[in-house]
Amino acid sequence: MTISTDHIRRCIQTLRTACDGLERHEAGDVMYEIYRAACVKEFELVLEQSGRLLKKKLRPYFASNRQADQLTFNDIFRHAAKHCLISGDSCERWLEYRAVRNVTAHECREQFTARTLEILPQFVADAEELVYTIEAGRDD
Repeated sequence: MTISTDHIRRCIQTLRTACDGLERHEAGDVMYEIYRAACVKEFELVLEQSGRLLKKKLRPYFASNRQADQLTFNDIFRHAAKHCLISGDSCERWLEYRAVRNVTAHECREQFTARTLEILPQFVADAEELVYTIEAGRDD
């Protein structure tokens, strides 16, 4: 089965571009606010896409697609580590990314944004590595 990674690759590139733009502007500048909002939105998109695509990659490890489809986000990454698709350390970081998203989304928008921006460099690296994992063994 071929899993298309075109959309997530585009989202990761958009996230990288937004991060670069954020670094070129100072807080309070309207362009800083635009890039900051883009960083947060792309973080959320890449996070969700990562779980969906990795779930598809895990389907062969289950007796049925239905079993794989019932996995929660955290279970997806735990099973990926169990089957050596990702490392244990990477799994822990993905669980933390999800926790940051879940916890901070209920906090003040400023706190959520600040915490998200802190984790972005490692998140981008992990997302790119995950795309390579998902693409590995493709039959196209």
